[in-house]
Amino acid sequence: MASSKQADTNSPVPITDLGRTRRHLNATVEEVLAVEEYADALTLDKTKELANHILNAHQLDFNFPSQTLDCLRRFQEDQSVAEEPEKCPDLIKETKLEVSLLTTNSPYAEVRAVTKNHDTSLPCSTIRAWVIGLGFVILMASINELFSIRQPTIYLETSVAQLLSYPVGKAAERFLPDIGFILFGVRHSLNPGPFNQKEHMMITIMASVGKTPPSSRSIIFTQFLDRFLGQKYAGSFSYQLLLALSTDFIGFGLAGLCRNFLVYPSICVWPTSMALLAMNSCLHNESNHAVPGPLRRTFNISRFRFFIYAFIAMFVWYWFPGYIFTSLTLFNWLAWIHPYDFNLTAVTGLKNGLGFNPLPTFDWNVATHSVDSLVIPFAVTMNTFIGCFLGGIVILGIYYTNTYNTGYLPINTNSIFNHYGQRYNVSAILDDRWWLDETKYQAYSQVHLAASSLVSWWFDFAVYTTATSYTVLYHCRDIVNGFRCLFRGYQKTSRLDEFDDIHSRLMSAYREVPEWWYFSLNIFDIVLGIAAIAAWPTHTTVGAVFFGIGLAVLFLIPTGIIKATTGLEIRYGYLSEFISGALFPGNALAISFFRCYGSATLSRALAFSHDLKLAHYVKIPPRVAFSAQVAATCVSAFVCTGIMSFQLRDIQGVCEPHQKDKFTCPMFNTSFADSILFGSYNIGYVWPAVIPGWLSMVYVRGRYLGFWSKYNYVLSTAFSTAIALAAAIIFFTLEYNGLEVNWWGNLADAGCEKTNCTRLKLPEGEYFGPRTGSFP
Repeated sequence: MASSKQADTNSPVPITDLGRTRRHLNATVEEVLAVEEYADALTLDKTKELANHILNAHQLDFNFPSQTLDCLRRFQEDQSVAEEPEKCPDLIKETKLEVSLLTTNSPYAEVRAVTKNHDTSLPCSTIRAWVIGLGFVILMASINELFSIRQPTIYLETSVAQLLSYPVGKAAERFLPDIGFILFGVRHSLNPGPFNQKEHMMITIMASVGKTPPSSRSIIFTQFLDRFLGQKYAGSFSYQLLLALSTDFIGFGLAGLCRNFLVYPSICVWPTSMALLAMNSCLHNESNHAVPGPLRRTFNISRFRFFIYAFIAMFVWYWFPGYIFTSLTLFNWLAWIHPYDFNLTAVTGLKNGLGFNPLPTFDWNVATHSVDSLVIPFAVTMNTFIGCFLGGIVILGIYYTNTYNTGYLPINTNSIFNHYGQRYNVSAILDDRWWLDETKYQAYSQVHLAASSLVSWWFDFAVYTTATSYTVLYHCRDIVNGFRCLFRGYQKTSRLDEFDDIHSRLMSAYREVPEWWYFSLNIFDIVLGIAAIAAWPTHTTVGAVFFGIGLAVLFLIPTGIIKATTGLEIRYGYLSEFISGALFPGNALAISFFRCYGSATLSRALAFSHDLKLAHYVKIPPRVAFSAQVAATCVSAFVCTGIMSFQLRDIQGVCEPHQKDKFTCPMFNTSFADSILFGSYNIGYVWPAVIPGWLSMVYVRGRYLGFWSKYNYVLSTAFSTAIALAAAIIFFTLEYNGLEVNWWGNLADAGCEKTNCTRLKLPEGEYFGPRTGSFP
């Protein structure tokens, strides 16, 4: 009797059940059909075991399909499944298919759309991959560091290197001879065969690591330049290099130690990695198949061709908002109606107002500035928009009631002001060591912030506590498992055995990187940081290094989990400034060191974790990924330090407001003034993401999953890459040479959108706030 029951539950799956299961799983028909054989072989007891494991692992996972969880709960709670399985064959068959797909593939449609599970045999640590990768590290580090201090700036993103390295790799495949040598029993050839996706992703990871200038450069510039601290020892190449290596590698070491929390768990999807994976898959794994899509049409265009079409379209279009008609970037049409109406521009203005504008931009770069709606889950996009909308209402209430004297200041700016409503002169309150002078401070003014900055401070401090609480409440199980695996990592067994998703099982074939490698790297980098502070007259304490690293360690796991599941990064600049100001009162340089080793190191650690997840998805051996990241970081540090020395010594008038080549260093002026780090509030940068996010993540994904899986991330990476290349061409060929188009479309803003205005005016000679000499 038992055998007949088992045979009944293993009978072929009807088309109706297949369609229902596909909808529950957010899976394509092909994905469900691929696991039928595995599902047929499952026993009822094994199905229950897998279903229970999936429920425990994903019951609080907002990225996991809720319909799948409901089905698994019904299966677990239905007593007839165990007692009389012949009465519920549909539920059993459906559950078997669901647990089979979730066991043999990623549980997330986003990941399944851009990854393959059977490519562990392809070589990646090849001579050509190393040469091409390091070449792009040198190129991107040079350009990004050189032009990072220019306004407008140019910044080459990872997707640019990924796209440009493909034809270079294919050329190496075609023209290089198959000659090489044997080292440790492995043959290394100039041309080992076709240029494959693992080589390409290794190059991409190296470019991603090397493209970012070291976070220590803000310290170097503010120390060296006469308009700031004027400490000429900061021009020493060895001092600059020690700081660069120390700050960069500490982020890498922390990322490696947190792999059990941020890389290996399947819940750590890292949505921002999907576009890079999609391009990698598009260029190397093109198996074209027709998919049903909108307008009742079947689409059979290949992803590569779709990428080319989308790339060309966006490349051509970006010339309009990027150069020909720049007012399309921030489409201030409401403010143009009456540019001198302060109330209108304060509410609707996109430059100096709050950005309540229903049609704020025609620039995809602006639309994805805060949230990349084709990549980030729609719940996150909508949550961000609602928070931004409510924040705008609060700002209006504070401003129009003149709370904290904000009515005498612009409504939306990240600058700091004195009690006359003028820009705050930080130098006026510092002594010759550039420490706070209390007497000068009492004679000058308190610091006053705009309403938008105040609300940003409040919201950010609320986020710091809620982020930690959320992570503990919703991801406690994952954190405990991560610590357990971390301790077991010192044993000889693979820690990946604790993670049973398909990608971890495939990666377990490779030798892991021991924790002590990363730990030793951290110790070495701390020593470098201490040496830099102690060996030169910095007038600060090495405690800034330890306190800063402590901040990064404390918040890396909660911040990393949120970044890995939602795609949004919480930045701790406000908190690091607040804590360092209390720990090192009046010592501006110590505060800069704390911020560099704290919030900046945290951001670098998250970037390294993102790249480790890319290697995990594409099955790059961990020790190869480690070597590639270390090499790229070293090369980038040397290159950026060399470029930095050139900037400081050979660019005449660097960082001056009217420098002839526009190397005005806007970010260092802001940082030195200890102003708000993250830009002013503007809902106009968030609202444009809502509609395309809903169309992509809700409408198209819900109705045409196969179409969405095939084209969504390809569209995202095509747009971002086209914009980056078009912006680079515009910059180097036109803007850098002073070629501008002077017409109304580039000069449309006037009135309060051209120059900051205030609601209240001070009488001549008066100031607001506490009286001079009585500042708290």
